[in-house]
Amino acid sequence: MLKIVGSFVAGIVFTAVLAWNMMGGLMFNERVSPFGVEETVARIQHNIQATGNGWALSGLRNPAKAVQADGGNTLPVMMIEACSTAYSKPILNEDSVRFLSILMPCKISVYKKNDGKVYIGSMNAGLMGKMFGPLVGDIMGKVAQDQQSFLVMDPNKPAPPMIVPKPAGEGGGGAGGGGGSGC
Repeated sequence: MLKIVGSFVAGIVFTAVLAWNMMGGLMFNERVSPFGVEETVARIQHNIQATGNGWALSGLRNPAKAVQADGGNTLPVMMIEACSTAYSKPILNEDSVRFLSILMPCKISVYKKNDGKVYIGSMNAGLMGKMFGPLVGDIMGKVAQDQQSFLVMDPNKPAPPMIVPKPAGEGGGGAGGGGGSGC
């Protein structure tokens, strides 16, 4: 009997450790971009504006700039921020899930790694939404579909110009941009 209980506990511990180690890979997506950092940012920005569904650019941040200003040396990192009031309104109007405002606006990160490649990082909105019930699950499922369209980049189309917002405050950040509304 002790062997059975010990095996059961060991199985639970093994499953918990495995889940813990895999969680980051499930919650976030990373893909290689065929373009440089600025061109990737520009293409994503223009896709966001073209998607519809109330999406607007709400910021472009450069966290690498803040590190460099502090004397550090880091590879390029740009964070595109976008929001859709069509999706944020139902969440912000519901007391039980308003705390999810911490996830707004949606962010897509474009960065270079030491291998010389440019990557696109994003949150797995569909999976994240399922953890918070039907209202959020439905909305975040739609956000996930839209995010996929943000990341479709046709190499046969010319690169659009990057939308650089007016500087706002310290820390390499910037808000606004593209005439969009913030969330």
